[in-house]
Order: sequence, then C-alpha cells, then structure tokens
Amino acid sequence: MAFDPITLEVVRNRLDSIAGEIQATLLRSSYSVILKEGEDCSAALFNASGEIVAQSTALPQHMAAFIPAMRRLLEAFPASQARDGDIYTMNDPHDGGTHLPDLIIAMPVLFDGRVVGFSVCLAHQEDFGGKVAGSMSTDATEIFQEGLIVPPLKLYDAGEPNHTLLDLIRRNVRLPSLVIGDISAQVAAVTVGRDRLRGLFETYGHDRATVYLDHLMDYAERLTRARITEIPDGVYRFTDYMDNDGIDLDRRVPISATITVAGDGVTVDFTGTSPQVAGPINAPWSGGAGAAYFALRCVTDPNIPNNQGCYRPIKVIIPEGTLLNPRHPAPVAIRAHTLKRAADVVLGALVQAVPDRVPAAPAGSISCVSFGGVDRRTNTRFGLSDIVAGGGGARPTKDGLELVDTDVSNCMNIPAEAIEMGYPLRVLRYRLRRDSGGHGRFRGGAGVERVLQATQDGISCSYRSERHFIAPWGLFGGGPGEVWRTDIEWAAGGSEPIRSKRAFTLNVGDELRMLTGGGGGHGRPLDRDPAAVLDDILDGKISSARALEDHGVVLDSSGRSIDQASTDTLRARKRTEISGEPETYSRGVGIDEASPAEDIG
Repeated sequence: MAFDPITLEVVRNRLDSIAGEIQATLLRSSYSVILKEGEDCSAALFNASGEIVAQSTALPQHMAAFIPAMRRLLEAFPASQARDGDIYTMNDPHDGGTHLPDLIIAMPVLFDGRVVGFSVCLAHQEDFGGKVAGSMSTDATEIFQEGLIVPPLKLYDAGEPNHTLLDLIRRNVRLPSLVIGDISAQVAAVTVGRDRLRGLFETYGHDRATVYLDHLMDYAERLTRARITEIPDGVYRFTDYMDNDGIDLDRRVPISATITVAGDGVTVDFTGTSPQVAGPINAPWSGGAGAAYFALRCVTDPNIPNNQGCYRPIKVIIPEGTLLNPRHPAPVAIRAHTLKRAADVVLGALVQAVPDRVPAAPAGSISCVSFGGVDRRTNTRFGLSDIVAGGGGARPTKDGLELVDTDVSNCMNIPAEAIEMGYPLRVLRYRLRRDSGGHGRFRGGAGVERVLQATQDGISCSYRSERHFIAPWGLFGGGPGEVWRTDIEWAAGGSEPIRSKRAFTLNVGDELRMLTGGGGGHGRPLDRDPAAVLDDILDGKISSARALEDHGVVLDSSGRSIDQASTDTLRARKRTEISGEPETYSRGVGIDEASPAEDIG
C-alpha cells in the first residue's frame, strides 16, 4: 500500500488523542484523591497482536508494565474468542502486573466481527486489601500480605458485569465504594477508547487502518535506531543504591547497569544488581525494562511516535531472582521507588556517552504516605495517599525544576485543600526547602518542607520514600542535592526520625514533617551568573551564606543587591584554589559507606 505521509500523521495524532481521552475520562470520572488529584494512572491503545500503538502522557513506569499484562491477558482470552463488551482485568505482579493496587483493565475493540485492537488503562486503587491501609506495607515479606491478588479474569462478559468478582473485591478492601467507583471510572474510560478506535477503523477501513498502525511502529523503530547511531559505541556502567529494603534498615541495596551501545541497538544489562530482598522494594521485570525504555527515550528524540516500536532496538537483561526480577512470592508493594533508582542508574551510565543530553540526578524519590482509619466526625472509614515530590536535576543548559516528580512516576502533588476538606489532617507548612538544590553553574531544583498534623487519634500511617542516605549526584562540578529527611514530632514531646520507610500511628497534635530532597547541580558554581544567584536568594531558594561559600557572590549591606567588586575579588581567589577539570559525578554524602569507590560509576 502506498503511504500518504499526511494521512500517517493524522492517524498518529488521532491515536495519541484517543489515548489521552481514555486518560482524561478516567481522571474526570474517578472518586479517589490518588486518581483525581495525584493522577496515578495511565492509558494506552494496542493493536490486535497486543503491541502498544499509542500511550497517554502519564507515568513512564507503566510503559513496559502494559506489555506483559496484555501478553498474559491474550493468553487467557485469545482474540479469536472475544465478544463485543468483554472487559478483562488483572493485577498479579508475578503474572504480568506491577503491584497489587495497580488494577489493569483491557477492552477488546471489534470491527466487522474481528478484534482490531484493545483499549487499556491502569489505575492505582486507594486500597486493595492487605495488612495496612492503602495496601503499601513497608515491612511485608511476601506478596500475600500486600492485598487481593487478581489473576487474568473477565470483569465484563459481552457487556454483563462479573458480579462474583466485584463482590469479592468489595469484601476484601477497606473502602469498597471508593474502589468500585474507581473501577467503574476505568470501565468508562476504556469504553470511550473502544468507541474512538472503532471510529478510526470506520474512517479508513480495516486493511488500511491496520497497515498504518503497523507502519507507525516500524517508523518509530527506524527513528529510534537512527538516533541510537548518534550515541558513541561503547560500554557504560553505573551503580546507585536504595536506602534499605524496609526490613533491614541499615542495608544499602545496589542497582547496577551496564549499557552496551553497538550500531543502532542498545543492551541494558542489570547484572550486578542486588539479589531479591526480604522487603517490598522488589520490582517485577517490567519495571526495570520500563526504566531502561524511559532513559533511552530521554536521550533519543521526543518527537518519535510514542509506541512499542521505540523499544524494539533495546534489549533488557535482568537476571531472575534479583531485585528487578524477583521470584514468587516476593513482596513488591513499594517498587515505585526502586524503579526511580533504576532510571537514575541508566541515566547515570548514559552521562558517559551523551553528557550533553543527560541532567544531574533528580531528588530520586517521592514522599508517599498512606493514611487510614475511621473519621470521628462522620464515623466512616477513610483512606488517603499523600504524594510530595522533590527537586529536578539541573540540566546541561538550565536549572532544575522545583517540586517536580521526575522520571518514571510523574504523579501530581496532593493539594492542601483536598487533604483538609476531606480528612482529619491539617497542613501546617508547605514551602520550598532552602539550600536543598545542588549548587552549580545551573542549580538543582529545590525540594519542599511539608508538615501534616493529625486532628484526631488513631490515624494509621505507612510512610515510604528514598535518598535519606545516598545523595542525588551532581555533574561536572555541580554539587549533589540535599538528602531527604523525615521526622515525627510527637505532641507529647520529642521527635523521632524515620529511616525512609516505616509504619506508625498518629494521634491528635502529632506532626509528620517531610523535607524532600533537591536535584543535583550541573557545572562549576563559580560559573553561575551572579544575577541568577541573587534571584535565588530573593526567591528563598538559597541562603546568602551558601551564595558566599558556593558561588563566591557577596551582597551589599542591604542584602538585596550584589557587591560586584567584592564578588569579583572573591571569585578570582576561589578560582586559584581549583586545579584540573571537575570529576564527572559529585556523589556527596553516603556513597562512601555504601560500597567501594570502584563500584559506584
């Protein structure tokens, strides 16, 4: 068939719009804060063979997660047996899923009596059973403690709901109305996607539409391979560390990657990564693959069509029985933090190959806490997942962004208004954390201080984050970002630090204080424009003391203007104290105690 490039672009954008509409329908129809505010969900369109042809702009960690899930669903429900109105679902991390709160729903799209594609979405449920509210236990030692496991099943059969499955879910979750409401939002979303994809086939006909979908994936593969050829051939290695596994709080857990670039292909090998651990930071194979796909997408071309063709040039190796490919029944509830570190590791290795395309390390975590209990005002059970981000890493030509969930998770912060209106919690402070971004010619993004106070007794909390011990690295003379810090301020007196993961209970007046990390800096700080340093001081992002020490910028007596002569003199003296070129990485605090220097990249 002869291809019309204009039609091809129209089809491409129409597919992207459909995936976006699935996502938007889910967000607008959802009940829980984690979805309608946090936006912890993703959507995609698949062809009849189970390959991604379009994805919403959502969570990159779900890019690879959809692939084994759809493969498993097609094994259980062959496309030849699909009927209009069928909807499939699953969540088993050891059988194609991610972790138990992430419920995957897929709807076959039929045209002229045959399957032409699938409309799919994934949504994080506020609670899916298990030992703690929110189903995100920090000390689980097997998958059975984490919640209800759903194998590949039919949620709808030719338009009729599976009441047995829905009743089973209701009986096993703490917030049945909320969860069933969000599942209904997912059903509405994939139904919209089905109708829109069917409309595309009605416009172009079965054969022409199918050929264009296949061509788009081949096109994405060709463009990706072309950009990979621009990366110098070679072998690049890097290692970074998780704070702990939630069980042994003193054990740093390594993630290692070796990237081999050869011609138009890339191999990402996670051999050397820790064996699977006792706690729930293990991650299914798809998570490590998603981190690799994400990192390579970052250094190729954002204009390439976002479909599975982008992944064909990338081979991912993850040995079985390791942190990123654990054996059943390993717990995986808080694997999102592991995937963020895996992305850091792949990008850290790629710095050696394409230094002009990779930013310094971001804050490397999100501060997640699941609150649960009975609201004494209404005598009803509640559940809330609060999400707070840190700072982005400085880019080769720009500062890092403040308070942004970077890399593979890409969730939104939960607004203070949503918390205070609906839950027995008060937001006491939510402000930038001064001096948290790494210094450099381009400054790392700042983290924040967020303090939540309990307004009643008996609020259960499951807290998890990362980089409390290992700092986000800076690049080419830029300083590392500040590590995270989390404390409980007890109303009865005294405070207690959290070592990145813990379950506890808050009573009236108790406060949870979260100081999120900053991103690493890029380039020598003495090369930063003094006017930019002054702006940072006035904006509350850095202190005058750090401006003086790190950047050699002196303020006049007003504290609001630069003393240019003194600044020039101080900078000239500081430059004489510098010898040679800066090292590639500024690893900062914690790295020496984690591993011998030769292992850290």
